[in-house]
Amino acid sequence: MRAIVVMFDSLNRKHLPPYDPATATIAPNFERLAARSVTFDTCYAGSMPCMPARRELHTGRYNFLHRGWGPLEPFDDSVPEMLGQAGVTTHLATDHMHYWEDGGATYHTRYGTFSLIRGQQGDPWKGWVADPPVTDDLRVRRGGTWRQDQINRRYLTGIADHPQTRTFDAGLEFIADNHREQDWFVQIETFDPHEPFFSDPSFEELYDDGGYRGPGFDWPDYMQVIEDDAVSERVRRHYAALVSMCDASLGRVLDTMDEFGLWADTMLVVCTDHGFLLGEHGWWGKSVPPWYDETIHTPLFVWDPRSGVAGERRDALVQTIDLGPTLLDLFGVESTPHMQGTSLAPVIASGTPVRELGLFGAFGGHVSITDGRYVYMRACADESNGPLFEHTLMPTHMRGRFTTEELRDARLHPGFSFTKQMPVLESPGHVASNPYHFGTQLFDLHADPEQASPLVDTALELRMATALRDLLIESEAPESQFARLGLPADGAVTTQHLLCEAQRERVLASTRPAPAIDEFPDSRLSVRTPVGELMADQRAARILADYCRPLTVAPFGHICSAMSLYRAASLMIGVLPWPLLAEAAERLAALDE
Repeated sequence: MRAIVVMFDSLNRKHLPPYDPATATIAPNFERLAARSVTFDTCYAGSMPCMPARRELHTGRYNFLHRGWGPLEPFDDSVPEMLGQAGVTTHLATDHMHYWEDGGATYHTRYGTFSLIRGQQGDPWKGWVADPPVTDDLRVRRGGTWRQDQINRRYLTGIADHPQTRTFDAGLEFIADNHREQDWFVQIETFDPHEPFFSDPSFEELYDDGGYRGPGFDWPDYMQVIEDDAVSERVRRHYAALVSMCDASLGRVLDTMDEFGLWADTMLVVCTDHGFLLGEHGWWGKSVPPWYDETIHTPLFVWDPRSGVAGERRDALVQTIDLGPTLLDLFGVESTPHMQGTSLAPVIASGTPVRELGLFGAFGGHVSITDGRYVYMRACADESNGPLFEHTLMPTHMRGRFTTEELRDARLHPGFSFTKQMPVLESPGHVASNPYHFGTQLFDLHADPEQASPLVDTALELRMATALRDLLIESEAPESQFARLGLPADGAVTTQHLLCEAQRERVLASTRPAPAIDEFPDSRLSVRTPVGELMADQRAARILADYCRPLTVAPFGHICSAMSLYRAASLMIGVLPWPLLAEAAERLAALDE
């Protein structure tokens, strides 16, 4: 047996014809794939975002309850490593630059060999002393990854140079070199269609209606949508173009399987880590608002040569944690007792369910559960969003190590069964977004597939909250998580523990669209003025301190310095709500009097 996994990043299922035949996105190879595989209609990701999702691929278990973004731990099972130990040759071809950062540096080394393709987004690939030319762009924070991306693009002069193309080149080279052999697994993983939505011009031309005359926005910030309809539609067109480019790369894999006759004994899995909000719920991106379906309900296609089922759909609930055990099962390797995922072979063959409930969320954010119909997103019980602790033996974040301040109060925790008798460091956890400002939300996807009308239903919430608490126990969630969420670690969940009604106003406030900038007064110092300039004026700085003290200190002050106050408010939901911004705007206008 052989296996090919094609993994995309930030792929919104609603932009794929097999999931939405009415989509304007051109993706014929995804339709071709659906005809040759099983299409999963109820696949949910679990631990969010990027590297936590990849940790699930390796370990087959949820991890977001215990720590944030970080490397594989010394105690973690790793499916690619287990396959290698069983005699399976494993190879990774990827342009996903998070693999060679502090928070991802132990993943690619679990494969037997790996091809690391440089140049995506903010990958520190090419070094320039001078700043690159600044063009009109939706993204305001013109430093860090934005600056590096602009430099990298100078070296990507054609489709052959694009990191996505070179990633598929490397993966297909492995297949061509080994198509006569057995017992191999290759993972072809591209960062696309993650933002920035930068694709070859030939794909942009597919969506050029000739009517747009504004700047070429292709990198929205993770914030409320404040752009006009024309700009927003342009962003979506850039995304569609990049999905079409991904589709073309997928077609190369399908062509290769045809050319070498691999369908007879080679599994093909096509998946993503999560989706992306493209204006749905009034938001761009992910991570700040709850994990709505556009970000967590993911596309999944699997061809299993053992059953030979093709062109069929499955509605059984499955998750990312099931993919690793599925690969182990293909090669006859047993899953470990610590894996919470299950092989999808019975789902593929006959639709036999493998789970009743799925857990998902990000560290320090909403902790959510679904049965495929109902989705329950549990926020923290109060505004403190605490207690919250990291549990790790690898104290690194995405880019950088834990600081001395973070580790100063660390203590040794005895660990959990999945840490295999290893104690771990427990240190205070910190997150950028507070789920309290969005409240606890409950949805019926059958009646409300767009998740536009959150429910207040005591009986349903009690059932879902009880199921969530039970999954927390099964997952060995730290005691601090029960306290943070306001759920009992033992005993019955009662109506006293429910939050939908109590946090209803928070939910409704978070779903209100951003007011137009024209609704605010236009004065010398106003909501149109960059935060840094407001802070440089003593009177304006005092007004900001009165209405939004976090803007006057790190990290928000640094993050928002180049943003207009209006744009900063669209990012800082709950920290600078729109009614308070309106009051601050009136006081700023009064400074001219």
